[in-house]
Amino acid sequence: MKKAIVCTVGALAVVFASGTMAADAALGKAKAAGCSGCHGLNGMSNNPMYPNLAGQKDAYLAKALKDYRDGNRKDPMMEGMAKALTDDDIANIAAFYSSQKP
Repeated sequence: MKKAIVCTVGALAVVFASGTMAADAALGKAKAAGCSGCHGLNGMSNNPMYPNLAGQKDAYLAKALKDYRDGNRKDPMMEGMAKALTDDDIANIAAFYSSQKP
């Protein structure tokens, strides 16, 4: 019993120390509603000027959004869209688009 408690506490410590919990694609879909004008409802853009996001790796999407938000990647439209996003918002949006079929 003592060993099971120690293992459980250890596992929880690793999860919380990493600062990451599973992202929520459903929350990401709701948060990404403003993205659909350029990137399409499910991440497939109808305009060749804008990239498709569906099926992209979540780590890539999260890094790109953080870079736009933090000013490390330049695009006036994307900087404005990403500015108000929290890290959790970004993780959720990335989870949504990465779960979509291209």
